[in-house]
Amino acid sequence: MTSNLLNHQIDDILGSVLEDASGDVYMINPSWDGIEEFVSVATEFDGSLPTVHMLADERTLKDVMDDFIVASNAADLISQDALALRTLEEAPENSLLITEDRIVAIVHAGDRVGGLVTADESFVEDTYDTYATRWEDAETFNLRTPPISDVQETLTEEISAEAQEDFSAILDSLETARGDGDGLDEVTISLLVAAKNDALLYDISKWGEDVGIASKATFSRTKTKLEDMGLIDTEKVPIDVGRPRLRLKIGDERLQEADNGQLATVAQSILN
Repeated sequence: MTSNLLNHQIDDILGSVLEDASGDVYMINPSWDGIEEFVSVATEFDGSLPTVHMLADERTLKDVMDDFIVASNAADLISQDALALRTLEEAPENSLLITEDRIVAIVHAGDRVGGLVTADESFVEDTYDTYATRWEDAETFNLRTPPISDVQETLTEEISAEAQEDFSAILDSLETARGDGDGLDEVTISLLVAAKNDALLYDISKWGEDVGIASKATFSRTKTKLEDMGLIDTEKVPIDVGRPRLRLKIGDERLQEADNGQLATVAQSILN
């Protein structure tokens, strides 16, 4: 890739860089969309991924990673050593993709995106070394979201394979999982899945805390909110010692009639 990439989408440019890179890649000052698109492209990439060192604005990273779908896939890439995140103190004017033999500057012009490429050996070497040094001095971004593969594996083990399939199907039906009005959050999704599969509140909240989704207290508060709104019901299950545990049930008949592809949409409409 030595020619400019004009009239391309950002995912095309990212895909081209990942395909051609022979060593580590530095992704400098990516936009919100650039971070989201990178995670999507890298997650679906068919081949051996290079390690991408992403130096990004801390506020932008935090905002993007509030979406569980993006963050859990990014965490998967980190666990595969395909991605590392650090924060940028001083940002260049454009977003840059830097490999050992070329630099691509991402330029936005209205709804158009271009990748301006230079392969000048001396300039590329100096730029690569500059950002390698800045990388070493940068602060690591602490992504607390668990990898989606860990979430799926442990949900199968701790609750059931059916619950994991329901969880994944709901995520696939959503564009975002933030819980801010544009999508359900991961705790709400977990509780809806648990209710659909008649799981115990104790089991789903323990799983959620162990895997790193949220604390048991957060699960309990969210359960109370969903129960107050009629989305889920609970029934007491006696145990040998101690207080009875609560089995979660779907409460609203609209949710009972919805399949996984509709469950998120119906739940969101009720919550709104």
